Amino acid sequence: MTKLAALAAMAALFLAPWPASAAGQHITIVAAENFYGDVAAQIGGPDVTVHSVLTNPDQDPHLFEASPSVGRDLSAARIVIYSGIDYDPWMAKLLQATHATGRQVIVVADLVGRKPGDNPHIWYDPATMPALADRLAAELISQDPAHRTGYEQRLARFKASMEPVAAKVAALRQRLAGTPAIATEPVFGYMFSALGMDVHDMPFQIAVMNNTEPAASDVAAFENDLRNHRVRLLVYNAQASDPIAARMMRLAKASDVPVVGATETEPPGKTYQAWMVGELDAIDHALPR
Repeated sequence: MTKLAALAAMAALFLAPWPASAAGQHITIVAAENFYGDVAAQIGGPDVTVHSVLTNPDQDPHLFEASPSVGRDLSAARIVIYSGIDYDPWMAKLLQATHATGRQVIVVADLVGRKPGDNPHIWYDPATMPALADRLAAELISQDPAHRTGYEQRLARFKASMEPVAAKVAALRQRLAGTPAIATEPVFGYMFSALGMDVHDMPFQIAVMNNTEPAASDVAAFENDLRNHRVRLLVYNAQASDPIAARMMRLAKASDVPVVGATETEPPGKTYQAWMVGELDAIDHALPR
């Protein structure tokens, strides 16, 4: 049996919609990642029910395998949100295997013009979540016009709450533009760009992201940048374990290059906005004036 056929068989177990008593009158939203689910909850408020699939900050998202409960959630969803551009391909496969009348699918990468081959960590692009919020609010109003005012008010509050993130990015860019930095993989790449920082050794980062062995020359370049202080900061993926990345972290610390972790899943108890401000604060503290 092919993998897609297996997913279809799994999803078929849950094609019957949930009874009204379980879903209530709320619009059910399924988000592949919890940061999208968080934004959906902020925009939808009491008029939506949100299920996020990837929520564990200790789990490597690249190793995730969907369980039958995900198929059940999708069968009841009226709106589905996922990243796209091969970050969460399991979601695209499950959507092919589950058919739901009227279900709307939002592929976030499409909203910000990202295509396969681009850095898939698009939630670190400051433009991404405002674009998602606008698209989601429009879809909720279309499906539930009776609560239009609530959706519009929460959208306005969300945009206002993103202003401190934008202000922090602008302040750091003014100070850090051109500062050389390095990363074990390009999780933080879009935020580096927003800050105007000069990121070194991309071939190494891409190899680690793709779970392939970096070329010897790329490893040597990475090590030389750290040992010779050609970079002022190392950002590592705090959520994915890789022996060569761990080695580079140890080398950075031995070379007195500041090290900052970035995660691929929103930490528990934080909003997306607080998460981003926290990541930016860590950069600020690692590179004092």
